[in-house]
Amino acid sequence: MHYHFKIHKEGSGFWAECLELEGCTTQGNSEAALLENMKEALNLYLEEPADSSYLFPLPKKQIEKSAFIVDVPVNPLIAFSFLVRYCRISNNLTQKEIADELNAGIYSYQRLEKKSNPTLKTISKIKEIFPEFPIDLVFS
Repeated sequence: MHYHFKIHKEGSGFWAECLELEGCTTQGNSEAALLENMKEALNLYLEEPADSSYLFPLPKKQIEKSAFIVDVPVNPLIAFSFLVRYCRISNNLTQKEIADELNAGIYSYQRLEKKSNPTLKTISKIKEIFPEFPIDLVFS
């Protein structure tokens, strides 16, 4: 999963803003530092939602490319957790309802909505509950 950042040059440094996630910005003294900071800012932004019912938008598939717009990858563990939350909220379900579907405790389920490393069995159950779960986005 990749989001898109627009890079701006200011003085001797750089700053960037995510085009899909309002308020997700960062800066760096060099282009290399900026790229690392964009990855860190993006992952932190997606990992720490304001509350359990807020739904961040998915990345846009088509964005007008330019020399100043770059794709920034999301850590796959964070992408999985983000997409689990996204599917749950899109289907108007509570964490408790999904925990029950998974035959898991609420705290076990809540860990899935944080940076997690799920087993294949858990991934399979998530795909059963949410047939629309875009597993390919986790690794793209």
